[in-house]
Amino acid sequence: MHKEVLLGNVDKIHTTEMGVGRIQKNLGIDDEPVGYCISKLKQDNAVVLKEGKNYYVEVDDCRITINSSSFTIITAHKL
Repeated sequence: MHKEVLLGNVDKIHTTEMGVGRIQKNLGIDDEPVGYCISKLKQDNAVVLKEGKNYYVEVDDCRITINSSSFTIITAHKL
């Protein structure tokens, strides 16, 4: 259910200028982080949980935190 909400609002998913560097550093990627996180969300094995005001996308070896009202990617971490 939560995954469908995020996929239905995929055009609204974004991050802040500070978020770009934080996500790239935490995940060890050079890719553009919003596109990278959306591609992770779209994977069949992505699990989406909602706790409080945030969605948590767990897939492969990472956890992506997305605010549920603004669809801002707050951070992402390797697990």
